[in-house]
Amino acid sequence: MPHLVIYYTPNLDDAIDMRQLCRTLADVMLAQTDEAAKPVFPRGGTRVLAYPATHFAISDGGAAGRAAGGSGDYAFAYLNLRMGRGRSSAVHQQVGLALQKACETFFEPVFQQRHIGVTVQIDEGTEVFDVKLSNLHPLFNKN
Repeated sequence: MPHLVIYYTPNLDDAIDMRQLCRTLADVMLAQTDEAAKPVFPRGGTRVLAYPATHFAISDGGAAGRAAGGSGDYAFAYLNLRMGRGRSSAVHQQVGLALQKACETFFEPVFQQRHIGVTVQIDEGTEVFDVKLSNLHPLFNKN
């Protein structure tokens, strides 16, 4: 953990470099520090994954967008950051605002081209089962 998962409409593939968005968001996450100036997220555990939706329906199917002089080609991206418990509300807000800012910058050209909705959500919850199998963490825990 943390895992940031992006679900998006595939009509964004022609407008966004999704690989670059993933890298940008991972870098934003890794830059976050808590009240004690310690990293909020572990380097070896930070993951950002993006999945295009094979099937989707958005709003009215484009009618209002066409009536407003646009293409009616609506797009959507849902970003959900799932993190483990234990971080303060201030850190949650800080991380959320940092991701929001990165998304605003990254998606701005798309907002100029088409109608789009972007949601950024952070979840923190109680796990009912949690196991991690990884050989990534030792790469970053060397002194």
